[in-house]
Amino acid sequence: MKVKRKSWEQFIPRPMDEVWSFFSRPENLNAITPPDMSFEILSDISNIEMYQGMIIQYKISPFLGIKMDWVTEITHIEDRRFFIDEQRFGPYALWHHQHHFEEVEGGIQMQDILHYKVPYGPIGTLADVFFVDQKIESIFQYRKTAIEERLATPMTVLHT
Repeated sequence: MKVKRKSWEQFIPRPMDEVWSFFSRPENLNAITPPDMSFEILSDISNIEMYQGMIIQYKISPFLGIKMDWVTEITHIEDRRFFIDEQRFGPYALWHHQHHFEEVEGGIQMQDILHYKVPYGPIGTLADVFFVDQKIESIFQYRKTAIEERLATPMTVLHT
Protein backbone atom coordinates (compact mmCIF):
# COMPACT_ATOMS: atom_id res chain seq x y z
CA MET A 1 0.00 0.00 0.00
CA LYS A 2 1.23 3.49 -0.79
CA VAL A 3 1.39 6.33 1.72
CA LYS A 4 -1.93 8.21 1.89
CA ARG A 5 -2.32 11.92 2.57
CA LYS A 6 -5.41 13.43 4.19
CA SER A 7 -6.06 16.94 5.44
CA TRP A 8 -8.73 18.78 7.38
CA GLU A 9 -9.23 22.46 8.21
CA GLN A 10 -11.18 24.11 10.98
CA PHE A 11 -11.73 27.69 12.05
CA ILE A 12 -11.60 28.25 15.82
CA PRO A 13 -12.86 31.69 16.95
CA ARG A 14 -10.53 31.91 19.94
CA PRO A 15 -7.22 33.69 20.59
CA MET A 16 -3.99 31.90 19.71
CA ASP A 17 -2.83 31.64 23.34
CA GLU A 18 -5.99 29.75 24.29
CA VAL A 19 -5.96 27.46 21.24
CA TRP A 20 -2.25 26.68 21.56
CA SER A 21 -2.62 26.06 25.30
CA PHE A 22 -5.33 23.47 24.61
CA PHE A 23 -3.49 21.63 21.81
CA SER A 24 -0.04 21.76 23.43
CA ARG A 25 -1.24 19.71 26.41
CA PRO A 26 -1.33 16.04 25.37
CA GLU A 27 -3.82 15.17 28.13
CA ASN A 28 -6.44 17.07 26.11
CA LEU A 29 -6.32 14.31 23.48
CA ASN A 30 -8.84 12.43 25.62
CA ALA A 31 -11.38 15.22 25.14
CA ILE A 32 -11.20 15.07 21.33
CA THR A 33 -10.91 11.31 20.77
CA PRO A 34 -14.07 9.23 20.19
CA PRO A 35 -15.11 7.14 23.20
CA ASP A 36 -15.26 3.96 21.08
CA MET A 37 -11.47 4.18 20.68
CA SER A 38 -11.05 3.44 24.43
CA PHE A 39 -8.16 5.91 24.30
CA GLU A 40 -5.97 5.74 27.40
CA ILE A 41 -2.79 7.76 27.94
CA LEU A 42 -0.26 5.65 29.85
CA SER A 43 2.48 8.29 30.13
CA ASP A 44 2.49 10.64 33.10
CA ILE A 45 1.95 13.89 31.18
CA SER A 46 -0.54 15.74 33.36
CA ASN A 47 0.03 19.48 33.25
CA ILE A 48 3.07 19.14 31.00
CA GLU A 49 3.24 21.21 27.84
CA MET A 50 4.53 19.18 24.92
CA TYR A 51 8.12 19.55 23.83
CA GLN A 52 10.21 18.30 20.94
CA GLY A 53 11.27 14.73 21.67
CA MET A 54 8.33 14.03 24.02
CA ILE A 55 7.30 10.36 23.94
CA ILE A 56 3.67 9.55 24.71
CA GLN A 57 2.40 6.02 25.30
CA TYR A 58 -1.26 5.06 24.85
CA LYS A 59 -3.62 2.12 24.69
CA ILE A 60 -6.23 2.35 21.93
CA SER A 61 -8.95 0.13 20.54
CA PRO A 62 -9.28 1.16 16.89
CA PHE A 63 -11.51 -1.78 15.97
CA LEU A 64 -13.44 -4.66 17.49
CA GLY A 65 -12.48 -3.59 21.02
CA ILE A 66 -8.97 -4.99 20.53
CA LYS A 67 -6.53 -3.06 22.73
CA MET A 68 -3.31 -2.00 21.06
CA ASP A 69 -0.21 -0.17 22.24
CA TRP A 70 0.62 3.08 20.50
CA VAL A 71 3.70 5.21 21.07
CA THR A 72 4.14 8.62 19.46
CA GLU A 73 6.91 11.21 19.55
CA ILE A 74 6.54 14.97 19.17
CA THR A 75 9.24 15.33 16.53
CA HIS A 76 8.92 19.01 15.61
CA ILE A 77 7.40 22.00 17.31
CA GLU A 78 7.31 25.70 16.60
CA ASP A 79 5.49 27.56 19.36
CA ARG A 80 2.05 28.79 18.28
CA ARG A 81 2.63 27.70 14.66
CA PHE A 82 2.77 23.90 14.35
CA PHE A 83 3.77 20.60 15.84
CA ILE A 84 4.23 17.12 14.41
CA ASP A 85 3.60 13.78 16.06
CA GLU A 86 4.93 10.55 14.58
CA GLN A 87 4.16 6.99 15.54
CA ARG A 88 7.14 5.11 16.92
CA PHE A 89 5.21 1.92 17.66
CA GLY A 90 1.63 1.03 16.86
CA PRO A 91 -0.93 -0.12 14.34
CA TYR A 92 0.38 1.81 11.31
CA ALA A 93 3.41 1.24 9.11
CA LEU A 94 3.61 5.07 9.01
CA TRP A 95 1.80 7.80 10.96
CA HIS A 96 2.98 11.38 10.48
CA HIS A 97 0.48 13.98 11.76
CA GLN A 98 1.07 17.70 11.29
CA HIS A 99 -0.96 20.26 13.28
CA HIS A 100 -0.78 23.83 11.88
CA PHE A 101 -2.20 27.00 13.48
CA GLU A 102 -2.53 30.37 11.77
CA GLU A 103 -3.93 33.58 13.22
CA VAL A 104 -6.64 34.96 10.95
CA GLU A 105 -9.28 37.60 11.46
CA GLY A 106 -11.49 36.55 14.36
CA GLY A 107 -9.49 33.53 15.48
CA ILE A 108 -7.32 30.65 14.37
CA GLN A 109 -7.33 28.59 11.20
CA MET A 110 -6.17 25.10 12.12
CA GLN A 111 -5.07 22.49 9.61
CA ASP A 112 -4.30 18.84 10.21
CA ILE A 113 -2.23 17.01 7.61
CA LEU A 114 -1.92 13.27 8.03
CA HIS A 115 0.29 10.88 6.11
CA TYR A 116 -0.30 7.25 6.95
CA LYS A 117 0.31 3.78 5.66
CA VAL A 118 -1.38 0.57 6.73
CA PRO A 119 0.94 -2.44 7.09
CA TYR A 120 0.45 -5.99 5.77
CA GLY A 121 0.65 -5.36 2.01
CA PRO A 122 -2.48 -6.35 0.04
CA ILE A 123 -4.37 -7.30 3.22
CA GLY A 124 -3.60 -3.84 4.65
CA THR A 125 -4.74 -2.22 1.40
CA LEU A 126 -8.08 -4.04 1.64
CA ALA A 127 -8.39 -3.10 5.31
CA ASP A 128 -7.77 0.52 4.40
CA VAL A 129 -10.40 0.48 1.64
CA PHE A 130 -13.06 -1.22 3.76
CA PHE A 131 -12.31 0.10 7.23
CA VAL A 132 -9.23 2.18 8.09
CA ASP A 133 -9.87 5.16 5.81
CA GLN A 134 -13.47 5.52 7.07
CA LYS A 135 -12.32 5.09 10.68
CA ILE A 136 -9.77 7.88 10.29
CA GLU A 137 -12.43 10.14 8.75
CA SER A 138 -14.83 9.41 11.63
CA ILE A 139 -12.12 10.12 14.21
CA PHE A 140 -11.36 13.50 12.66
CA GLN A 141 -15.06 14.32 12.30
CA TYR A 142 -15.55 13.54 16.00
CA ARG A 143 -12.51 15.66 16.75
CA LYS A 144 -13.93 18.59 14.78
CA THR A 145 -17.22 18.42 16.69
CA ALA A 146 -15.44 18.07 20.05
CA ILE A 147 -13.25 21.10 19.28
CA GLU A 148 -16.33 23.12 18.29
CA GLU A 149 -18.00 22.22 21.58
CA ARG A 150 -14.96 23.23 23.62
CA LEU A 151 -13.38 26.09 21.68
CA ALA A 152 -15.79 27.45 19.08
CA THR A 153 -17.52 30.06 21.23
CA PRO A 154 -16.65 33.36 19.56
CA MET A 155 -14.28 35.71 21.35
CA THR A 156 -15.95 38.44 23.37
CA VAL A 157 -14.82 41.89 22.34
CA LEU A 158 -14.91 44.37 25.18
CA HIS A 159 -15.68 47.96 24.25
CA THR A 160 -14.58 50.74 26.57
